[in-house]
Amino acid sequence: MPNPKRRHSHARTAKRRTHDVTSLPEIEVNRVQGSSEPLKLRHHASPDGYYKGRRLPGFRDKKES
Repeated sequence: MPNPKRRHSHARTAKRRTHDVTSLPEIEVNRVQGSSEPLKLRHHASPDGYYKGRRLPGFRDKKES
């Protein structure tokens, strides 16, 4: 594999890394009736076990202790 012959400068490295940023997770209103959480992450199941308005198969209710 080829290796660089000389070291890259800090400016060159910084220019490459300017686009390496993280974004905040997208949050939306949970539309499931009677849900315990008012907000949810997009494209994730709610803590109640619902995704796209349907109950997920194999989801077990939390045991209250």
